[in-house]
Amino acid sequence: MSIAEKIKVLIVDDQVTSRLLLSDALTQLGFKQITAAGDGMQGAQIMAQQPHHLVISDFNMPKMDGLGLLQAVRSNPATKKAAFIILTAQGDRALVQKAAQMGANNVLAKPFTIEKMKAAIEAVFGSLK
Repeated sequence: MSIAEKIKVLIVDDQVTSRLLLSDALTQLGFKQITAAGDGMQGAQIMAQQPHHLVISDFNMPKMDGLGLLQAVRSNPATKKAAFIILTAQGDRALVQKAAQMGANNVLAKPFTIEKMKAAIEAVFGSLK
């Protein structure tokens, strides 16, 4: 069994198309345990009830943005060690720095390629093979 098959991933994005693209890319990389949430509030609830190993969250969402979700995940003892990758369409340095200060493991720019996603995940977990 590969590492990817063991990792539980939570995708959090308010755009259905983005969730589908992320899920498809993760499936192609060998991930099998994928959950999706439509906004940060829903993502925080899922993480509180069923901690996942990896959260891939959009930054810009209604109700609770990616940084709010990151803060919720980091402040919960059960989820604070989860890997967290923020997705953003904005190449905003201030956002990247703020996300890093708050404990994000990586930032991935949209649109992303499967190779870039794999590199972002492997930077956190090591080789997925």
